[in-house]
Amino acid sequence: MTYSFAVKVWLGGVILALLICAGIAVGVALPGRETSSIGETIILPHPRYDSKTSIEKALLERRSVREYKNDPLSLSEISQLLWSAQGTTDRTKTLRTAPSAGALYPLEIYIVAVNVKDLPPGIYRYKPQGHKLITIMKGDKRAEVFNAAFHQSPVKEAPAIIVFSAVFKRTTAKYGERGTRYVHMEAGHAAQNVYLQAVSLDLGTVVIGAFDDDELKRAMNMPREEEPLYIMPVGRK
Repeated sequence: MTYSFAVKVWLGGVILALLICAGIAVGVALPGRETSSIGETIILPHPRYDSKTSIEKALLERRSVREYKNDPLSLSEISQLLWSAQGTTDRTKTLRTAPSAGALYPLEIYIVAVNVKDLPPGIYRYKPQGHKLITIMKGDKRAEVFNAAFHQSPVKEAPAIIVFSAVFKRTTAKYGERGTRYVHMEAGHAAQNVYLQAVSLDLGTVVIGAFDDDELKRAMNMPREEEPLYIMPVGRK
């Protein structure tokens, strides 16, 4: 082996090692999981598009449930609930389960996982495109949300908590002051979807609107431009 050839081999090895390290630094996708600059990404199970529960039966049985068993939820159930709130419904992955003024989609959906199989406790943001979760914070954060919600018992008991927020400027930039009303309408549409999906899954939930906005934003680590709208604890009846 000549000296120049040996140098080339050595340089090639160095470059390969640097590329591998770079891949580790930015995150290498694994089956079911990816990484991103804002936290680990978890691919959710694919949502189901039919069930044994008719829409009429779901409407008939929809109730606010405030007491839950101490049983875990499955990742598939979390997947279905989040899809019902804001999941995509067309091949272009742009239209969603809830109507939105101008298709501007100001809502952001979070899940506070406490007792969910195959999902470590923490706060996750739902991304409709790709049907996945982005890790925001790790660890059991239920106590912080419970405190922000003025110590309402459903929040303390639930194995998972869905939190709705909105970036109002996405809608008001087009519709002006009236856009604020449209955002509130959209939150109602999405929350009702979660109610009906919960019935289909034989789960219980309730909409909570009484909370300290600033405290909840801090607990959820929301960006400044987001405003919290709803808390929906979910569990087995």
